Amino acid sequence: MCQVFAGQDPARYASTTRRLRLNGQSTSIRLENAFWDTLDEIAAGEGVSTPCFLSTLHAEVLELRGEPENFSSLLRTTCLIHLGQSAAPAAAVAAE
Repeated sequence: MCQVFAGQDPARYASTTRRLRLNGQSTSIRLENAFWDTLDEIAAGEGVSTPCFLSTLHAEVLELRGEPENFSSLLRTTCLIHLGQSAAPAAAVAAE
């Protein structure tokens, strides 16, 4: 079982820092490449750039809950939610 996880391409878990503006504020975010790939996919599905998606998400979190303690962690869990939602319809189709 661990071979599935241990055998993955090291580029997936290498970290990349991206500089962007969140609601007019310049910042940098460091995430593993697999998370950046997922965020890029989510943004494309929304028809916006990744920086635009992240800025919108940040603004919505600010409105709902105030400043997030750890925005990078919020982004990682956003990816997990997205991947879980993507897997659910595929599992339903497979069960038919």
